Amino acid sequence: MTQLSRRAALALPAALALPALARAQSAATEITVHYAQPNIYKESYDAILAGFNKREPGIRVNFVTTPNYEEGAQLLLRQAATNQLPDLSYQGFNRLRMFAERGVAQDLLPLLKQEAADPATLGYSENLLKLAYFGNMQAGLAYAASNPICYYNADLVKRAGGDPDNFPKDWDGVLALAAKIDALGDGVDGLWYTWNGDDWMFSALLFGHGGRMLNENETDVAFAGPEGMASLKLLERMVKQAGMPNLTAVAARQAFAAGKIGMLFQTTALVRGTAAAVGNNFVLRTTGMPVIDAERGRLPTGGAAGMLTAKDPAKRAAAMKFLRYSTGPEGQAMMVKASGYLPCNQIAIDDPQYLGEFYRENPLFVASVKQLPISIPWYAFPGTNSVRVTQTMVDNMARIVESRATPEQVLPEMAAEIRRLLPRRS
Repeated sequence: MTQLSRRAALALPAALALPALARAQSAATEITVHYAQPNIYKESYDAILAGFNKREPGIRVNFVTTPNYEEGAQLLLRQAATNQLPDLSYQGFNRLRMFAERGVAQDLLPLLKQEAADPATLGYSENLLKLAYFGNMQAGLAYAASNPICYYNADLVKRAGGDPDNFPKDWDGVLALAAKIDALGDGVDGLWYTWNGDDWMFSALLFGHGGRMLNENETDVAFAGPEGMASLKLLERMVKQAGMPNLTAVAARQAFAAGKIGMLFQTTALVRGTAAAVGNNFVLRTTGMPVIDAERGRLPTGGAAGMLTAKDPAKRAAAMKFLRYSTGPEGQAMMVKASGYLPCNQIAIDDPQYLGEFYRENPLFVASVKQLPISIPWYAFPGTNSVRVTQTMVDNMARIVESRATPEQVLPEMAAEIRRLLPRRS
């Protein structure tokens, strides 16, 4: 009978375990997860993936990214046509409707109710669910929410004679201060407003005036009236009165971080990245968007929601687990701390163990939280041309920023172009 040495005997259990480990690894469920804007989101998704891997070692996640929401939507439209969809996609709120109406998104409510009869007990309050409810179904679960805020250079505000502790509350005051900053010279500009990219920041002006994109039955544009005209005139004043330069978003953020722009109006999602870029160059502050209509004024809620697209049962279950973790209280706390977005899980919001101390220690993140009472969902255009509608708005705003046309010329032409892109109603 063959005798084993003591060392060999001790090594035997580990050796026997290796094939089992290999089998377990090979049996891991592999899923593909898409998200947009890695320049903003990567840190949060990486943190969530690390936490998820510890909880679900049998699921392997492969990320696919696109530079922005629009390219993310176009990617999924192409992949849907060739049956090559990812298993889970985080889409901008305003694109979920299109995927719900096309049958690409899956209804998540039955899956949530398998865990709890009332999704609110999982942190998905009614208002949070509404952010991703389209096509008479729960087309997604909100992952990150944002509203537009103002970032300002406290040093330039002081140099221009302003008070950083008493920043103007209305656009007249903001533009007057921006004009003084612009007059400082030395290549300094007064402000930059994120007008390019999509329709979100235009809707911030439109909703701020109490306007809306389409009429109630969505048969015609509703922005072609006084509220839309006032919004475009305000954009024109930013250029003519406050010296807003014609820059890309990337160039504007770089100039602001270098101390060459006094105010930057953009999503709260960029708080973390902006603070890192500014460093010690100057004292950075944030505040809410100026009030336009105190009673009717609202702000759009930007951000993304996870949309389930997997058809294979095992991948579908695995993708749902990742989605639940990323939108659960633990994942949401990671997301907020890594970005600047607002949390989309009520437990993360209410339970101080997740974010209470964080907000006390990070005042730059608080401006967006204070605007939650006037934040409404980002409008999603009906039909298959929603991406083209957005680009039409951007192209027409460019005419004003580049001083190629007046608001009086742009508004009726923009309305006519978008009317042609709306679904035909019988």
